[in-house]
Amino acid sequence: MPEPRWLTAEEMRAWRGYLGLVRLLEDRLGRDLQEQSGLSMADYEVLVRLSDTATRRIRMSELAQLAMVSKSRLSHQVSRMEARGLVRREACPEDGRGSVAVLTGPGYAALVAAAPGHVDSVRRHLLDQLTAEQVCSLGRLAEAVLDQLTGEGAAPCAAEADALQPVDE
Repeated sequence: MPEPRWLTAEEMRAWRGYLGLVRLLEDRLGRDLQEQSGLSMADYEVLVRLSDTATRRIRMSELAQLAMVSKSRLSHQVSRMEARGLVRREACPEDGRGSVAVLTGPGYAALVAAAPGHVDSVRRHLLDQLTAEQVCSLGRLAEAVLDQLTGEGAAPCAAEADALQPVDE
């Protein structure tokens, strides 16, 4: 067995910093969201994904992929949300085998009510701590790793896109 590629001091610093950031940030954002709106981060993710579509409905398998959770975990999450009237499931009209998650009126209202506080929390705990360049770098770093893990491509951030625009002469 080959010798492991041990982390350098700088790599260890980055790894431990990343772990702390993810754990504490998710905890703070989740706590703020729960206190302000009664929604969990998982609830919010499902509501956002559904609201992002024109029809406010998504096939369950696609929703699981978008939310980056297993189909089983999503099914349990949607069941809890159905019990609260935030979403409902319908048979998939295309093939009848799958199901579609549908955002309800109360679910949309809950999202609209929760969004301002959640955005404030994201800004307060993350974005306001960074410069515009750091935000762009964070986006690039996250997309690089996500691209490798999911095989999806990433678009440039706004600052990079502006830099790529032709200049009138």
